[in-house]
Amino acid sequence: MRLQKVLIAISLILLIAQTDASFGSSGTTGIVYAQTQDAKVEFLTASDLKSKVTQNQPVTIIDVRTTDAFADSSRKIKGAVHLKLRRLRYRLGFAPLNKVSRDSEVITYCSCPNDELSIKAAQVLRDSGFKRARVLKGGWREWLKQNGPVETIAKAP
Repeated sequence: MRLQKVLIAISLILLIAQTDASFGSSGTTGIVYAQTQDAKVEFLTASDLKSKVTQNQPVTIIDVRTTDAFADSSRKIKGAVHLKLRRLRYRLGFAPLNKVSRDSEVITYCSCPNDELSIKAAQVLRDSGFKRARVLKGGWREWLKQNGPVETIAKAP
């Protein structure tokens, strides 16, 4: 009985250590890794994405904020394409996403407190063959805090 308790305690410690190892920074690259229940998702910091956008580096940005959050905003990240998460897989077959290489960098963002929608979007992209799909850590709110480049959303009349 005592041996069984010790083995359970050791298993619990190993599980906690494995969970802690799943979250963390990769160093100075600005990429943070998190293990989700389905797949490993990479995060990119707002400051690193800001550098890429301001230097006109090739990156595709997908805004998966909810319809209400998007409608309530007058802005989006410069160059971003807004899509509903539930339509993402379908929209990959149409312009402009059908022209995006599966090897290119694709960043997803939302305005959720824990990046839930953008994590799911990155998983859809990875499942669809995008090798460099990442999540903007902190999403829209962090982008605004970093004073990242934005553009006005064209509203329908």
